[in-house]
Amino acid sequence: MIFKNFFTNSIGILVSRIFGLIRDLLTASVLGANVYSDIFFVAFKFPNLFRRIFAEGAFGQTFIPVFVNSKNRSIFAYKTFTKFLIFLIFLSFIVTIFSGFFAKLMALGFDDATLAIASPLVAINFYYLPLIFTVTFLGSLLQYKNHFATTAFSTALLNISLIGSLLLTDGMDKKSIVYAMSYAVLIGGFLQVLTHFLAIKNRNLLKLFKFGFANRKKKRALDENKKFFHSFFHAIIGNSTPQISAFLDTAIASFLLTGSISYLYYANRIFQLPLALFAIALSIGIFPKVTRLIKNSENIKAFMLFKNGFWFLLFLLTMSALGGFILSEEIVKLLFQRGAFSREDTIQSAAILQMYLVGLVPYGLAKLFSLWLYANMRHKEAAKIALFALSTNILLYAVLVEPLGVKGLALASSCAGIVLLGFTIHSFGIKKFLDIIRDKKLAIFTGMLIVYIPALLYIKEITSAYL
Repeated sequence: MIFKNFFTNSIGILVSRIFGLIRDLLTASVLGANVYSDIFFVAFKFPNLFRRIFAEGAFGQTFIPVFVNSKNRSIFAYKTFTKFLIFLIFLSFIVTIFSGFFAKLMALGFDDATLAIASPLVAINFYYLPLIFTVTFLGSLLQYKNHFATTAFSTALLNISLIGSLLLTDGMDKKSIVYAMSYAVLIGGFLQVLTHFLAIKNRNLLKLFKFGFANRKKKRALDENKKFFHSFFHAIIGNSTPQISAFLDTAIASFLLTGSISYLYYANRIFQLPLALFAIALSIGIFPKVTRLIKNSENIKAFMLFKNGFWFLLFLLTMSALGGFILSEEIVKLLFQRGAFSREDTIQSAAILQMYLVGLVPYGLAKLFSLWLYANMRHKEAAKIALFALSTNILLYAVLVEPLGVKGLALASSCAGIVLLGFTIHSFGIKKFLDIIRDKKLAIFTGMLIVYIPALLYIKEITSAYL
């Protein structure tokens, strides 16, 4: 059941990323790496930042444990959904009114002319946030029912919408293209909401909302809502390290050479593929089960499930990180070097990709270990660890950016991931971690590395001659 959920999530994410790759290929070919691509990536980064911190990360990790233990699930679900949605719609209006300020906040290095173009795009893209929150909320209810396919596969709809906008506007001026892409983001969000609504309706979960609305004035779920929001605040911080790091990367990159934001974006897109395909897919797949087992005091079963997930994830992430690092230039060249994307763009993006991949295994495993903390309602510990890792990241900017330039931003983020993993394992328990490591799988893993690395070097030698 658990690995079925993993493969469902992975296949859905893979389908989405294939469409995302097509989207990025078209974006690189049509826009290249210049001021207009920088503007769109900045405008889309802000809702993505909030989406990953609030919706996909903190919300699900807090909602599911409280929902599982709730005695008034319909009232709790209804009140949680309405409070969040009203807040996010209000926040979207604020961003619309002060879009110039938020654009400046995200890209401090943009001049006034560039900010004038970016500001309305920031406002348009931000309305994706209440849409994707709705998707995340409905997806959490579906996860509780062990249904993962709708959420996994519907993520492709955003990319399909963006691909359509690029195809329809090919040949137009670049300003018109980025506007079309921004509106396509909203269309993709509406389509995701629609698919989740249909899935909720088909599984007769709408009765939760009906009963919750009918009993909305009752105070039976008041304590649960307080517990949820208290834990949610800590979960926001706990999920913020990689997201705020990416946000800071963009802000600092706006002071560097033109195209730096785009180099970071293209490299990070490749980095995010194995992270999402393996770490996020596995974490989502086992989180509801681990939560239920811990709730029922079946800690040994929960630990064994977690242990199997660790080795499965370690194998996949290590293979991906080594392969991506050694073949970074070949990967970027194969994916993006065409049209407006030049050879120099490939070299810059590949070097940044290598720096990001240093942190792939740490970030992926930290995602897995943190779910154990969230399943045990230890959100505050996860928040403290994330704050320490984020502080480390900011300090490393001062050390690495000047000598390495934009590559230093990616390396600082990876080093923060190592710190995040170390402290998360400490909170998980060193003894439990050693119990996981002391396994015959360690010898198999070491043997695979001995064979795998020379094979990668041979593949690099062959592919370099053809690309």
